[in-house]
Amino acid sequence: MPTVILVRHGRSTSNTSGTLAGRTPGVKLDDTGVQQAAAVAERLAALPLAAIVTSPLERCRQTAAAIAKHHSGLRPATDRRLTECGYGDWTGQKISTLAKDPLWSVVQAHPSAVTFPNGESMRAMQQRGVDAIRAHNAALPDDAIWVAVSHGDVIKAIVADALGQHLDTFQRIVVDTASTTIITYTKTRPFLVRLNDTGSELASLIPKPPAKGKATKKQSSDAVVGGR
Repeated sequence: MPTVILVRHGRSTSNTSGTLAGRTPGVKLDDTGVQQAAAVAERLAALPLAAIVTSPLERCRQTAAAIAKHHSGLRPATDRRLTECGYGDWTGQKISTLAKDPLWSVVQAHPSAVTFPNGESMRAMQQRGVDAIRAHNAALPDDAIWVAVSHGDVIKAIVADALGQHLDTFQRIVVDTASTTIITYTKTRPFLVRLNDTGSELASLIPKPPAKGKATKKQSSDAVVGGR
């Protein structure tokens, strides 16, 4: 089954301002974020990507465009299911102010119970994110490697699902800006291959061609005893 590389967008102007950008339009990468996007694009350059899919928000589209520069003929597709969580009335507010709201502690410890005021529930965010990944997987060849550019909370929620963890544990997962998180989906279960990776080589993801005269080995959903 396909392998998805989840890329969080590069650092944005909101990341350094201490505000919760959410779906605020016009939030773009800052100078560091542009450099981060270029760096992750360089790491992905050698991979035979089957698709690049992105959240519609500017910071993600900028990151996806940087990746696409290394893959001629591959244009990023937009999927609204990968967009940032709908934070409702929290959008645009200072994190320091939000941390005093009683809902803040619930977001940290019991996110599955949270629906943001005039916004989205965190359960709905996870559901649409997971649905997006699985829908694109189903439309691609079994050996496809593809990229989904999204946001920290969305990626963390997808990882929690892949690990079979309850959404209430997703705040224990760290996903930095411009990091890659890699999940391979098989017919019976997903495997988390890498998490919050910002520097390792990615060439090992490329499927090896079968030796001359040998059939291609079918991908297994079994874990190797003792690891690899």
